[in-house]
Amino acid sequence: MEKAISGYLGEIPSVRKLRSGDLLVEVSSQKQAQIIIKLNNLASIPVTVTPHASLNFSKGVVSCGELLNTSIEEIADKLKSQGVTHVRRISMRKGGQLLDTKHLVLTFHGSKIPESIKAGYMKLAVRHYFPNPLRCFKCQRFGHSKASCHAHLRPLCGSRS
Repeated sequence: MEKAISGYLGEIPSVRKLRSGDLLVEVSSQKQAQIIIKLNNLASIPVTVTPHASLNFSKGVVSCGELLNTSIEEIADKLKSQGVTHVRRISMRKGGQLLDTKHLVLTFHGSKIPESIKAGYMKLAVRHYFPNPLRCFKCQRFGHSKASCHAHLRPLCGSRS
């Protein structure tokens, strides 16, 4: 299979088989991406090619108090020209109430985030976004979710009983 892929694309960084049985093909140029996305057959085997859901995007955080009263839709629309595909406001719970903060999580198309973006007249520094760790609510351990957990129910955090 790797020879067939290399025959179509030339030199490729890596090909890996995922747990689901799908192949993850890393390409090194936009031209290779355009070629592979158009493939229907590979070595006379019918294939379906889709971009990876999370590896082709990156997330960054900007902080700006002036954007606190601006809607998410308007912010996303104005930042679309700078590669922003999605905007989410970080909120926090205080006194049982959900309050918006001045921090925005921006999703960018591509694997790299820009150093800064322009929002109106303001130049905002973009920092890397680090999501909270994935935690299982069945066994209380980190790194997987309840849906993929094979352990028994643990009422106390990380306990063996």
